[in-house]
Amino acid sequence: MNKIDENDFANVLIAWYLTNKRDLPWRNTKDPYKIWLSEIILQQTRVAQGLPYYLAFVEKFPTIDKLALAEENEVLRLWQGLGYYNRARNLHACAKFIHHQLNNKFPRSYRELLTLKGIGPYTAAAIASFAYKEPEAVVDGNVMRVITRFFGMYDDISENSTQSKIREICNRLISTENPDLFNQAIMEFGALHCKPSQPMCGECPFAGGCIAYANQSQKELPFKRAKIKARTRFFHYLIWQQESLIYMKKRAKGDIWEGLFDLPMIETKERIDFDSLKIYINNSEIFKNYVIFRTEIPEMKHILSHQVIYAKFFLAEIKLKEQVLEEPKEEEGFYSLKEIEALPKPVLITNFLNKFLT
Repeated sequence: MNKIDENDFANVLIAWYLTNKRDLPWRNTKDPYKIWLSEIILQQTRVAQGLPYYLAFVEKFPTIDKLALAEENEVLRLWQGLGYYNRARNLHACAKFIHHQLNNKFPRSYRELLTLKGIGPYTAAAIASFAYKEPEAVVDGNVMRVITRFFGMYDDISENSTQSKIREICNRLISTENPDLFNQAIMEFGALHCKPSQPMCGECPFAGGCIAYANQSQKELPFKRAKIKARTRFFHYLIWQQESLIYMKKRAKGDIWEGLFDLPMIETKERIDFDSLKIYINNSEIFKNYVIFRTEIPEMKHILSHQVIYAKFFLAEIKLKEQVLEEPKEEEGFYSLKEIEALPKPVLITNFLNKFLT
């Protein structure tokens, strides 16, 4: 088994990559727009899930000015299903800034890229190295796993100080001639070879220098403190229909699904039965004019990264007889199922509509 040290690291890594890399479309371009788009989509998203979204965005918005001039609803609708919708809003805001303020030209350095909305150290390093060959190391989950195992680091990777330390190590290791290949390679190596479980240590080119392998501590690294317990929430949705139209409203700032369209909803701290919900509505200033009816729709469970939502759906009417049918407004109104299809919506609402109302 060959001994591997820091001086060999970049060459060994790049050699492995050139033999084992996946053929992904964003690796065949130096266009900073497409590189940026792929990196935003792939944040906290598996490649298999993100790839169709990347292809859809490139087809719909082939250049940054096309994305900048799109309506926010159009961007959110295309993003629907990826989650973490702030990524989409920041993507759109950044595109508009580059279009209007920078004449569609991306900054060409890591430091300048960091000034853009929604672009942090990882994304800035990716664009700077892939598009402009600036030797600035990327640090994502795959990279942290490779580095903590190779160097035997037990620092908590959820801490910014640990991530900074790993970035310093990677900037020491990075190839100055081929920083783009180095960054692609170390992420790919973590994704395909130095995997979270069942890493391929028996055929690893770094086994001769890896501290985790020498100590058989692969399962312990990277170290991360226990996750915060998921928050449980109880949503009660009101299906308010007039003829064949359904009332929808855009969700406000300050909570999940900001900017997406949703049904009117009452949240309670715990599960409540139908009779308790009626009492709650009668005592509510916002919902006191609603009359609700039981439905046979079973409770739906929806899991987010730090939240678990239990949703029930009820048919509803409005007591006020002067309520008239209105054309859909920008923030709320009555929509046909066809119009609702084009609106950006939480996956929970999409699943409900597809299962029970189509």
